[in-house]
Amino acid sequence: MQTLISRATPTGVYVITAKSGDKINGMTAAWVTQISFRPALVGVAIAPQRYTYSLIKNSGIFCINALPEGAMELAKHFGFKSGRKVDKFENVPHTYAKNGSPVLKDAYAYLECKVENDFEVGDHTLFIGSILDGKELDTEAQPLIFRWDDFFGGH
Repeated sequence: MQTLISRATPTGVYVITAKSGDKINGMTAAWVTQISFRPALVGVAIAPQRYTYSLIKNSGIFCINALPEGAMELAKHFGFKSGRKVDKFENVPHTYAKNGSPVLKDAYAYLECKVENDFEVGDHTLFIGSILDGKELDTEAQPLIFRWDDFFGGH
């Protein structure tokens, strides 16, 4: 079923970053969407067991880093390791948004968001965020599209 859902509802690939105190982390996500024009709201679904989840819950802020085509290795880097065990940002060029969220230099755009609400939905939490800061870093880039097989192989 996961493969069918992925194929029927294509999305981009993102790295969701967060900072709480002196801790930073990022995780790969595909479940990101615009929620509203006015006010400008976006949503991201994150499993509660993820380290980034706890940083977002503590800080109330998250950042969506949109990955361009060709950034598959970066997506896998942030997707297959736990930030509790390794510093995912070691040797990964990044800066910071206005409120301290990490911004990947290889992202083509970012949106730093304040959590306005969150909802338990199945095995994930949907964080709804209002945009605090954001920028398109590369106007020529095309988005990296999530395909189940690219990350998890086979059906």
